[in-house]
Amino acid sequence: MEYVDPIKDIQSINEIKKELKEQSQRDLLLFVFGINTGIRISDLLSLKVGDVSDGKETKEFLELEQSQQTIYLNNSVRGELQKYLAQFTYQGEDYLFKSKKNDLPITRQQAYRIINTAAKKVGIPGKIGTHTLRKTFGYHAYRKGIAISIIKGIYQHHSSAETLKYIGIDKHEGQMIKVDVNL
Repeated sequence: MEYVDPIKDIQSINEIKKELKEQSQRDLLLFVFGINTGIRISDLLSLKVGDVSDGKETKEFLELEQSQQTIYLNNSVRGELQKYLAQFTYQGEDYLFKSKKNDLPITRQQAYRIINTAAKKVGIPGKIGTHTLRKTFGYHAYRKGIAISIIKGIYQHHSSAETLKYIGIDKHEGQMIKVDVNL
């Protein structure tokens, strides 16, 4: 697998969101879901509508049976999910990221094209791919004060050093971490 970078700049993330919104709500949801949850692209593409919605409203937590993880779906994800699901009639067994050609989910290659093309259109340098979503999640979680041990657990890594390297944090990097309790 080729090494890819996280998207570290919030403005760049917002530009990609804007680009994908003009393209398709499904593609925007793919991006927003990935950068806000950090789940693997294979898990993301295998999601079914019933995994994220009870038919009336979106769920707050996603249960991933394969990795035995429970993932919080924040307001950004749930908001985009609601907009997406309002666009069509669906069954709980329908794939969430359904192809426009058939009833199967989009492929990893198609997900790569969606993300990579949007990143290039808005001028993001570096190597961007489907793994960028997962790395972007970890990078920003760490920068917002989430303990590296928690991120390590989400990624199921063996060491904190492995996780720091994975999310693109150089221990000599000068950027400060914000721990904003804001009581």
